[in-house]
Amino acid sequence: MISSDPKQVKAICFDRVHLEGQTGLEVARKNGAYKFLPTVLKDFDSEQIVDEVKKSGLRGRGGAGFPTGLKWSFVPRNTGKPTYLLCNADEGEPGTFKDRDIMRYDPHLLIEGMIMAGFALGVKDAYIYIRGEFLHEANVMDAAIEEAYSANLLGESILGTDFSMNLTVHRGAGAYICGEETALIESLEGRPGRPRFKPPFPAVEGFYRCPTVVNNVETLATVPAILEFGGDWHAAIGVPNNTGLKIFSVSGHVNKPGNYEVPMGTSLKVLIEEYCGGLQHGTVPKVIIPGGSSTPWLTAEHYDTPLTYDAMMKAGSMLGSGAIIVMDETADLIALTRRLAHFYAHESCGQCTPCREGTGWLERIMNRVEAGQGCKKDVEVLNDAAVHMAGRTICALADGASAPILSLLKHFPEVVEERLMENAE
Repeated sequence: MISSDPKQVKAICFDRVHLEGQTGLEVARKNGAYKFLPTVLKDFDSEQIVDEVKKSGLRGRGGAGFPTGLKWSFVPRNTGKPTYLLCNADEGEPGTFKDRDIMRYDPHLLIEGMIMAGFALGVKDAYIYIRGEFLHEANVMDAAIEEAYSANLLGESILGTDFSMNLTVHRGAGAYICGEETALIESLEGRPGRPRFKPPFPAVEGFYRCPTVVNNVETLATVPAILEFGGDWHAAIGVPNNTGLKIFSVSGHVNKPGNYEVPMGTSLKVLIEEYCGGLQHGTVPKVIIPGGSSTPWLTAEHYDTPLTYDAMMKAGSMLGSGAIIVMDETADLIALTRRLAHFYAHESCGQCTPCREGTGWLERIMNRVEAGQGCKKDVEVLNDAAVHMAGRTICALADGASAPILSLLKHFPEVVEERLMENAE
């Protein structure tokens, strides 16, 4: 169970995922699920909850790292419109696989976090927007929600209080772009998942043009512990401005790939060597993609970088969703980049010209380079297209598509040159 001593906390979101039968309400309750919910509903008010979450320093675990309590405080009150809470469970970032484990093994933790967040925000209707491919996870969540309704944990007058909230699972259709909050909202409303211009931001005008909060699964699953043990407790874990534990999905050339929940501020080296059993070949990584495939690459010189939003930015990348892809000396970086270029070309929604056309250019040129049919002019076009795509679209998909290209050209120009030389011969 989670310790009240912040120095002893080993897990928050993954504290109960290993327990057999945890998906069922009876077992979940025996293991502490919903234990603190009656206290929150009876003794807390909205302002207290928002203040505790602010005090905790919790930052969004979906990628942007925006302070959660501050985001909640942006929601206007008494507008005459309903306020909606949307859980972003799309998790389409290549390399990320943490949120699905929370839903698969401890669905009631997410439900409890959503009830508490919904109570703080005055929400009547909440939704879990789940990735279309996550059929098993969607079924697990639906079953858990049905049990929660039967136990009066959802629905009208929850646990005999004045608070009522409905919760619905909505399956997407497998579009990467729907991980972006406004595209998610468009899709949930029944339209093609295409990002909206901001402002207005969802907190003011989101789902059906009403005040809306969109939070990631891991973010919402952290809320029950924060309210039970206090914002100061959570703030004492990790490092300043990067508090709490964070789940990192580690894949690639490590001996023990998987999900690891560690204190923020843990270094890449410690995570890879002590938790993941080190590299399969060699002693230091050739490439580390620290926050999912859309984040700029790091190299061996960044091996000691702390896993914080600030340190990653200083190193020239982003913490993102916490999906760490590790490549050792055996990696074919041209093949990797070409594969990622294909992914982003396929997943572009086509709304913005720089992205719609640019991702196609990047893929076609990388196909030539990988096949040994590229030329030096291709390298110039690659760089020019990637530079002029980034920051010039409604959402950040173009930035994500540019990141592998620019990283390859920046850190490993000799690899590209060698492949061009093969063609020359």
